[in-house]
Amino acid sequence: QVQLVESGGGLVQVGGSLTLSCTASGRTVSPYPMGWFRQGPGTERSFVAVINWSGSNTVYSDAVKGRFTISRDNAKNTVYLQMNSLQLEDTALYYCVTERYRGDYYDIPLATRFDVWGQGTQVTVSS
Repeated sequence: QVQLVESGGGLVQVGGSLTLSCTASGRTVSPYPMGWFRQGPGTERSFVAVINWSGSNTVYSDAVKGRFTISRDNAKNTVYLQMNSLQLEDTALYYCVTERYRGDYYDIPLATRFDVWGQGTQVTVSS
C-alpha cells in the first residue's frame, strides 16, 4: 500500500512563490502518474495538475496554467509543484494523488479516478 506525504506549504504574499513536494512510500510510484488537487475554504475539491509516469505528459487546470509547473523525480519517488505568481484564490489545502494508470491524460481527470491521496499541505496567500 502506498502512502503519500506532502510538504512545502506555508504562508506567502500575493505574487510570491512556493514549491510543494510529495513523496511516496510503501511502493514505487514511478510507473504511475502523480497529481495535485486542492480545496479552498468554502469550495469543492478541484484539479490542479497531473503528470504521467515519465514526465512527458502534463495537464493543468486553466486556473493555474502558466503559473504552476508539475515535475517528478522517479529516483526519489517524489512529485513537485512549483507555484509562481500566487494569488489569493490559490489559498487551499493541496493534496497529492496517484492511481494505477499507465497512459497519458488528454483532459482534466476526475478526482474519483485517483485511489491514493495524501493528507494535504496548506497554502495560504495573503495580501
